[in-house]
This record gives sequence, C-alpha cells and structure tokens, in this order.
Amino acid sequence: MDPSQASSAATASGDPTPLLWAALPVAAYLVGSFPTAHLLARSRGVDLSTVGSKNYGATNLGRTLGRSWGILCFAIDALKGALPVLVAGWLLGALGAKAGGVSTATAWCWLATALAAILGHTLSPWIKFKGGKGVATGFGALAAMWPVLTLPAVLAIVLWGAVLAVFRIISLASMVAAMSVPCSVLVAALAANGLAGVRAATPFLIASGAIGLFVVWKHRANIARIRAGVEPKVGQKKEQGKPSTSPSASAPAAAAANGTQPDQASSP
Repeated sequence: MDPSQASSAATASGDPTPLLWAALPVAAYLVGSFPTAHLLARSRGVDLSTVGSKNYGATNLGRTLGRSWGILCFAIDALKGALPVLVAGWLLGALGAKAGGVSTATAWCWLATALAAILGHTLSPWIKFKGGKGVATGFGALAAMWPVLTLPAVLAIVLWGAVLAVFRIISLASMVAAMSVPCSVLVAALAANGLAGVRAATPFLIASGAIGLFVVWKHRANIARIRAGVEPKVGQKKEQGKPSTSPSASAPAAAAANGTQPDQASSP
C-alpha cells in the first residue's frame, strides 16, 4: 500500500486499518530488535554476555569499551525507537495532534508501535531473546510521539542528568527518569484541561506508566545492588584506583593485587 493511501485509510474513519494494526507493531519490533550493543562490542572482539553486568545495553558497553562507545550505542538505540514511531505517526495522521486530537484507536495503535520497538530491544531474537533494559529505545520512542510525549521525554532526560550528577548511579537515574514521564503527562493534562484533559490523555498515561514500570522491573538486579550499597557509580573505579574491567587488563591487574601469577587470578 502507498503511504498516502495508508494514511488516508487510517484517517477516513478516524481509526487505523487492520493492515496498519498488524504491520506497524511488527515492523517496530524488528527495528527495535537490532542488537546495537552486541554488534558494537563484537566489532571490538568483546562478548557483552561475559563482561560487566552481562547486559546488552549502552551502559554496559560504555563501561566495557569506553564512554564514547556507550554514547554511540545510546544514540542508535534511541533512533531504533524514534524512527518506527515517527513513521507510524505519519501514516496514522497522529503526528502533531494533541492527546484528544486523534481517536482512541489511533492513539493505541501509535502506542503499540512504540511498545513493540521497546520490546524488540529488550527481547531481540538475534541474541536469543535477550537485550537491553529499554531506556534509550524508550526515550526515542516517547520523544517521537510529537507533541504529546515529546516534552515529558525531554524532561525525563534532564531529570536523568540531574539524578546522575547527584548520586552518580546510572541505573537509579534511568529508573527515576522513566517513572517521571507518566507524572509529566498527568501534570500537563491537568494543566491543559483538567479532568477532561486527563481522560483524553488516558492511553498515553497508561502506556508511559507501563513503560516506566517495565524499565524499573528490568533494573530489579540493580535495585538489589543499590540496597546493598554495591551498585557501581560513575567514576568510582578511577577514584578508587580499581583495575580496568576490560578483559585484557583485568586478569593481570587482579593477579598483581592478590600477589598471584596471572594464570591464577580469577576471570572478571
């Protein structure tokens, strides 16, 4: 189907066609499933499933290969969420519409596309249905839902930076940022049109809340480490003079610290 025809079919009755309902989430899942961190790590001869947190995400990649690699991974993962959502919004005629400016079915189809992209990132079939924790892809997907979720997503990134600056814990910053999105949507809806605004924004409230809870759930191991006081902090290893986490450097450094031969030191 030609894109203009698809858009017309979606807007003629106010609801998405069955074809769009089926195609958009599937396409978004496939785009989201691109294993960015895995491929970037493999390009440097590293298997992320064996180092650090063993997570296929930007944070673990950055800790393993360096900050620039983590930033690159975050940017690509955000695009994985943004691109299918932008295309879906265009085809559905939802881009630029306020929360109550599209039908409920259109809103849910758009949100299903965003959720599918995030799901593809966290459960990628290319790496045995493993993946990242959905933060970068979730940010891209939500920011692309112009204008309903764009500002809440941008505010979430600002909050992420503020929490990170204070506590220096990436996982904590990510969880706080994720849960701030539905709060921002609620405040904006109330400010715009009171309870009527909340009703109009209900699909976006539910979906952003579900995404936030999903991100928190994916960080459950991090939560346990935070409570135990052992969650890594940004800059902590350099400050404490701990050895590098890179596979090539960790074993000799550990051996030297323990006074053993390199072949006696335990692997990272």
